[in-house]
Amino acid sequence: MNEERKIEIEEVTEVAHPPKARVEAESPAETLERKRDYLAGFLSEKPPEAPVHGPGGDLQAAIVEALKTIYDPEIPVDIYELGLIYDVAVSEDGDAVVTMTLTTPHCPVAESMPGEVELRVLSVPGVRYAEVKLVWDPPWDPSKMSDEARLELGML
Repeated sequence: MNEERKIEIEEVTEVAHPPKARVEAESPAETLERKRDYLAGFLSEKPPEAPVHGPGGDLQAAIVEALKTIYDPEIPVDIYELGLIYDVAVSEDGDAVVTMTLTTPHCPVAESMPGEVELRVLSVPGVRYAEVKLVWDPPWDPSKMSDEARLELGML
């Protein structure tokens, strides 16, 4: 059991590369053709171009990013993560309609917030016209907040 093991160390300075695999024809007159790659068509296909306007387009994403720069004055979270923005619709012409709510109808910024949202949306390049629809149905509640907003407010 208590046999002493001897460890041998061999220093290697260079390792020979393994030979490359070659496919040889059975006769010199026979030539081997490369088989068609089944992925060739798939790999050469270009991804569909993302729409600039409309749902999921670049313009809608830019509007959402602009809305994330507006913060609720009483809560240190932007209005998008707070769940106050219900919908951002963009037409092919660059007309944007933002449907939003406020935390309560008696919110101190009830008069100024929709105007600020409209100005921020109009500042996005490519937006021709902006309309803000202030709705109270469905009413806002904390379940509409994103996880980031809940984490920021210590609710997670």
